[in-house]
Amino acid sequence: MGAARIIHVVDDDAAVRDSLRLLLESSGLTVRTYSGARLFLTEANDSLGCVLTDVRMPEMDGLELQQRLKERGLRLPVIVMTGQGDIPIAVRAMKAGAVDFLEKPFTEKDLLGAIHRALDESARREALEQKAGEAHHRLAALTPREREVLELLVGGLSTKAIANALGASPRTIEVHRARVFEKLQVHSLPELVRLAMAAGAGDSPAA
Repeated sequence: MGAARIIHVVDDDAAVRDSLRLLLESSGLTVRTYSGARLFLTEANDSLGCVLTDVRMPEMDGLELQQRLKERGLRLPVIVMTGQGDIPIAVRAMKAGAVDFLEKPFTEKDLLGAIHRALDESARREALEQKAGEAHHRLAALTPREREVLELLVGGLSTKAIANALGASPRTIEVHRARVFEKLQVHSLPELVRLAMAAGAGDSPAA
């Protein structure tokens, strides 16, 4: 089943925190609550689940919290809760990467819909991270020359063009190409490109 997805509720209003906890837990979700963004950043290190945060809070608001999460590299999707008249702030949050926003007062249906969309996004991000890790592991098995061939293959070059670029014979490049496919456990060029993209291999041969 994997690690539990946790809903991190961040709001300076105790009544709001308690009501959200009761509602979400009654739906079978695991919840942790925090009275402020700084407390959440101090205590929460989970990378699975999502954050449900008020956008207006003392000391640190929801937008700054969102930025801090991004700086730490945490993949927790963020849902922001806004009051009436805060739509411009919500739009800013969405542009900064929030997955959803809820305008108070919101319904239980709207809340649970946003939560489940955020949890789906959390699972997607986790899968991408695992895929990237596996791709990096496979790429580490390539020799420097095989990495060069990989980069040029992903760049769309033919065997003949790669041979010319590397000063080798087409036959030699075919051998390297076959080894690249074997080591990376792929069976087609599109599959090779997807794996290289997952690992960010197109950025640098030394990546």
